[in-house]
Amino acid sequence: MPPFDVPEGDPFGPHNLPYGVFSPSDGAERRVGVRLGDRVLDAGAVARELGSPDADLLARPTLNTLLAAGPEAWSRVRGALTTWVTDPAYGAVVEPHLHPLAEVGLHLPFEVADYVDFYASENHARNVGRIFRPNAIDSLTPNWKHLPIGYHGRAGTVVVSGTDVVRPSGQRKGPGDPEPVFGPSVRLDIEAEVGFVVGTPSAQGTPVPLTAFREHVFGLCLLNDWSARDIQAWEYVPLGPFLGKSFATSVSAWITPLAALEHARVAPPERTHPLLPYLDDSGTGPGGYDLRISVAINGQVVSEPPFSTMYWTAAQQLAHLTVNGASLRTGDLYASGTVSGPAENQRGSLLELTWNGRDPLELPDGKRAFLEDGDVVTLSAWAPGADGARVGLGEVSGRIVGS
Repeated sequence: MPPFDVPEGDPFGPHNLPYGVFSPSDGAERRVGVRLGDRVLDAGAVARELGSPDADLLARPTLNTLLAAGPEAWSRVRGALTTWVTDPAYGAVVEPHLHPLAEVGLHLPFEVADYVDFYASENHARNVGRIFRPNAIDSLTPNWKHLPIGYHGRAGTVVVSGTDVVRPSGQRKGPGDPEPVFGPSVRLDIEAEVGFVVGTPSAQGTPVPLTAFREHVFGLCLLNDWSARDIQAWEYVPLGPFLGKSFATSVSAWITPLAALEHARVAPPERTHPLLPYLDDSGTGPGGYDLRISVAINGQVVSEPPFSTMYWTAAQQLAHLTVNGASLRTGDLYASGTVSGPAENQRGSLLELTWNGRDPLELPDGKRAFLEDGDVVTLSAWAPGADGARVGLGEVSGRIVGS
C-alpha cells in the first residue's frame, strides 16, 4: 500500500476525488485541492512538479478555470489525478503535497456567477401544499407536473460550509396581526438540497437540450438554502421569495464531479403527465441520482431524505433554465429545491418535519419548532459506487448566530 493511500472502504478514496479550494495555513495563498481520505492534495503543486500540461488549470485560487475548460479537460485531469494517487511510482512526489484535512482552511470552491433554486421534490411540494392550502382539491399547483418551478436567488450570499449564519431580520405579519412588524425571524428553517455547478458556458439565445447536460455541468454538492419562513410568508405574494431566502445559502467545500457518480445514476419516479418535448427524457439515460442525505441538528440526526425520489432531474432543470434563451456562465449554481421523501423521517425542512411548528421535534437539548440561536445544522450524504463502495459528499454545516 503506497503511503498516500487511504483505508479500504473510505468514502473519499481514489474513486471519489472531489475538488475544493484550501489554504495550508493562515494567510497562505488559496489553491485547488483534491480530497483523499482525511487529507487534501495540493493538485496544482503536484501537476507542476510532474510537468502536467494541465498544471495551469489547477494552479489557481478557485475552480473556475478548471470549470471553464470543459468535459475533455475534466476527464483528462481526473484521469491524471487518479493515476497520481494510486500508482506507487508517484509516491515521492505526491506525499509531500498531502495536507491533513484538520489543519487546512477551506474556502468557497468557485466564484458563483448566478444562483437558481428549484422546487423539484413532489413530496416536498405536496407537504407544503397540504400545510398552506389544506382545503385545496390538489395539493400541487396546476403547473407543477408540467415544468420545474424555480426562482433566481442571490449569488453574493452563497457561503462555504462552516460559515456562521446570522439570523435575518425583516418584516413579518401573522394571520392575526393587525399590521406588519420588523425584527429578527422567529421561524428560521433549513432546506436540505443538492446544488449543481456549471462549468461550460452557453450562448445567449441558445437553449441547452437535455442531452447536453454533461457538456455543461461539472459536478454537484450538498446545499442548505436557509429560509426565514415568517419573512417569506409576508413578502412572497405575488413575485416569490426575496429577503426570506437571500440572506444565506450554504454549500459544501467539496464539489463531487459527475464522473464519480456514474454508479449512482437512477431513473426518476414515473411521470404522471405528458411532458413537452424539451423536457421529455424518456429516450435518455437515467437522469436521477441515488444520494442518501442525512440532516442533523446539534449532532442529532432528524431526517434522512433520499434524492432518488426527486421528480424533476438536474438535466430537466438545466433545460428549463435555458429554454427561453437564458445563457449559462461558468460558476452558475442551481439547486434542486428541498429534498423530501414519502416518510415523515425523510422530510428535508423543519416546516415539514414539525408541520409548520405544530409538532416540535424532540431533541436532547429541548424541543425545536424552528431553529434557535446557537443551533448547528449539518447535512451529509453518500452515494453508491462501484463494487459496493460508497462515494462521500462533502458535508455542509452552519451555526445560527443572533442578529
